[in-house]
Amino acid sequence: MRAVIQRVTKAIVTVDNKLISKIDVGLLILLGVEEEDTAEDIDWLTRKIANLRIFNDEDGVMNNSLLDNKGNAIVVSQFTLYAATKKGNRPSYIKAAKPDVAIPLYTTFVSKLETVLGKPVGTGVFGADMKVDLLNDGPVTIIIDTKNKE
Repeated sequence: MRAVIQRVTKAIVTVDNKLISKIDVGLLILLGVEEEDTAEDIDWLTRKIANLRIFNDEDGVMNNSLLDNKGNAIVVSQFTLYAATKKGNRPSYIKAAKPDVAIPLYTTFVSKLETVLGKPVGTGVFGADMKVDLLNDGPVTIIIDTKNKE
């Protein structure tokens, strides 16, 4: 799994001008799934994201996690995180999982993150043409890949 994590002061996901999810302070998580991903990847990534110390403490130092701040999260599926751009100018998405594999892993990831955070997590609509509006805070943007644990 690959995740692009953005610390936000707000994030809104819409589909066809209809509000799907909205948060204030928290994390917008763009999640890519590949065929080889497992429950172990989900467990590791949800714990890592929930405990990332990327929110400021009372001294303005990034020492607090999403759990510490009781912040919110939105998870948006994004197969383009597995774009291969080595050859030519048209990206290949061959490494991205097909919907029959990706959807169950995506929904399990969201459920696991809800369990870890102890609250509902917003989502996008898998496979839809979504519009994501966000105000990146910092900006703080972190990329994590479960295959190399970074």
